[in-house]
Amino acid sequence: MTSSIVVIDRQRTVTGHWPVPEERRTVTVLFADIVGSTGLVDRLDPEDVRALQRAYFDTVAGVLHRWQGVVEKYVGDAVMALFGARHSDGFDAYRAVRAGLEIQAALDRRPMVGDIRLRVRVGVATGEAVVDLGGAVSGGHGVASGAVITTAARLQEYAEPGSVALCAATARATAGLITQRQLAAVPVAGRVPPMPVWHAVGPVRPGTDRHDGPLIGRRRELATIRDQVSQAIREHSPRWLSVVGPTGSGRSRLLHELTRGLTTVDGVSVRWCVATCQPYPDQVLAPAADLLRGLAGVRHGDGPAVVHDRLVAALTSLFPPERVAAAVPALQRLLATPDSSTAALAGAAICRDVLLRVAAHQPLIVAVDDVDRAAPAMSRFLHALFSAATARGLPLALITVHQPQWADTRPSPARRMTIGPLATVQSGRLLRHLLSRAGQPVTLADRLLPLVGGRPGHAAAYVASLVDGADPAALPLPEALRRCVGAELDHLDGERRAVLMAAGTLGGVISGAAVDRALGWTPGRSAPALRGLVAAGLLLPHRTGGYAFAAPALRQVAAERLPRALRAVFGRRVAAVVGLDTVRPDVVRSDVVRSDVDRAGADPAGAGRAEVNGKAVRRAEVVTLDAVRARNSRLGAAVARTNRLDAVFAASPSDVSRHRPRSPTVTTSPAASTRGTGPRLRRLRAVTSTGGVPPTRGSTTSTHAGGHRAPGADRASASIRVVPAVPVSAERTAPADVGSPPGVVRALPRPPVAHWADGLAASA
Repeated sequence: MTSSIVVIDRQRTVTGHWPVPEERRTVTVLFADIVGSTGLVDRLDPEDVRALQRAYFDTVAGVLHRWQGVVEKYVGDAVMALFGARHSDGFDAYRAVRAGLEIQAALDRRPMVGDIRLRVRVGVATGEAVVDLGGAVSGGHGVASGAVITTAARLQEYAEPGSVALCAATARATAGLITQRQLAAVPVAGRVPPMPVWHAVGPVRPGTDRHDGPLIGRRRELATIRDQVSQAIREHSPRWLSVVGPTGSGRSRLLHELTRGLTTVDGVSVRWCVATCQPYPDQVLAPAADLLRGLAGVRHGDGPAVVHDRLVAALTSLFPPERVAAAVPALQRLLATPDSSTAALAGAAICRDVLLRVAAHQPLIVAVDDVDRAAPAMSRFLHALFSAATARGLPLALITVHQPQWADTRPSPARRMTIGPLATVQSGRLLRHLLSRAGQPVTLADRLLPLVGGRPGHAAAYVASLVDGADPAALPLPEALRRCVGAELDHLDGERRAVLMAAGTLGGVISGAAVDRALGWTPGRSAPALRGLVAAGLLLPHRTGGYAFAAPALRQVAAERLPRALRAVFGRRVAAVVGLDTVRPDVVRSDVVRSDVDRAGADPAGAGRAEVNGKAVRRAEVVTLDAVRARNSRLGAAVARTNRLDAVFAASPSDVSRHRPRSPTVTTSPAASTRGTGPRLRRLRAVTSTGGVPPTRGSTTSTHAGGHRAPGADRASASIRVVPAVPVSAERTAPADVGSPPGVVRALPRPPVAHWADGLAASA
């Protein structure tokens, strides 16, 4: 006797420490419920009810897991699943709808108990939710929280039995991938206006992207690929070129330009075979079948007789007649069902042989786009093709196009060529062309330019959002762009993802020290992750040191992933330390400079104050030269002179008096004037890193404007003498930012003025 058991994984996924335990994510929720379950259960014996539930849950859970859905809970006869809860590929909504359609088909085919057939309603909704990353496994109750869950449940109630109902966001996310039919809007309690609903009909084969506009930029990349391909064909030395670029960089556009422009090499005609790996194909060898279709001229929808005739015509000049008769049926099976079955694998081997024989007669270029979506079987197919062509010395070039995060599972002989961002001038030309073609004001190019980050796909997404009615004054991040960028983040492991999200909350240039402080890590821990993000193309090294985001949309999505509470924690941690190493490239900042009286709190009348011309001023925070050196190399001269004083400071008081060391000072601009008291002056004092602790009030020698040491001062205990701050010239500092909080002063990154005090009279 066999039994069917629902297996629920209630164990948390065994992974390393996840630095950010919760995220605000765009997820897709599927809610499925049995139609008329109450009346059905009342008619059945409890044992039959139990058997029926097991068969039903087994069927639904199997489909959901196959489409990478996470079963969050079973509520009576209802099943709730999440897609994109922990990792997203940009096609979460597509996978959820495909799972809903497959659930309906599976239940229609399979009687559950006896002759009982179940009918279910399925609702699919997409929206933002807070997700517990550690609990995002099957059986992890309470994983997600948000209105999207309620929306999915309401959609299920309004769906027809046997159908899959979609919300507006899901319909937009699956447009072009799923055939849809819009229904009448339905009223939902507590919501105005009524909720629009779409009905999913079935999957459709995605069409090819239109590339009818002029190619802007990429001349150097095109020339490089042309040279490599031409050399491979000319020398009969096969080459594998890997065209790598992030989402929206224009990889597919570049491949289209190559297929249209590279038609001959040294006067010899070149044959192209191109395939695109679709998102989650039903068959793992579908790209190989598409290569064969392109070679034989077979189109989707052709009948068996047409397919047979075209295969025979394509193979007649390549194989002897008896081989053609044996190969055609196997190739027909591959075209019909390109799965991982033995028959399909045999057809793929023949297809590979066909490509090699074509290359022996005519130079051949095989190109596979979006190969990062391909199954391992397709990777093995390409490697076997390239190895055989290399062994035979055929004029063949293999071009694969993929994202930077993808790595081939086999040792690859590919020559990698990275597609970088467009130059600013080229991005402006592209935006003006797209806006003009879309009938939008060309003047919007200036506003869009800083948002696209040199990625043509981002430019196209913003222009498309304007066509769809987006507010030109607000310019929100397009949904399609958010999905793609979110998938880029989810290629990362937990630590690098946390580093990127923390970096998104920091303004301007990103430093490892600031990221470490935000995450509460030990200094230097984020350095390997930052280097990995640069290698992945998500961060770029900045000319002033530190890092910058490769695309503005990436910074926005990374920052918005953080819950509000965690975002506030990160901000407090960074604000608690003087942030000279977390600055914009055009300013040197002294963020949240706190006075000694703020730190000590014990002597509000005199702590942390000095006198300048008889007026009391508050001293600024002390910053070590190590921190200054790490952020601004132009302080090197002052650092060197300070280091030479170490030996003097270690000497006796008499030696100190004889050598008369002078303290370098780093001066920032004065803060805005306060009413009635004149300007409030602040200065950052540079101290040596020896000892690692700034001098305390009790051990710091007080000074007066007259240049005389205060009576009773401890000469031996002071590491560097305190000198009062005085106004600096306008030519050397920038005015304080208007609207900055009290204590925040900013200065342009000119070389800091380092003056050596003569006695005690020092000025900046």
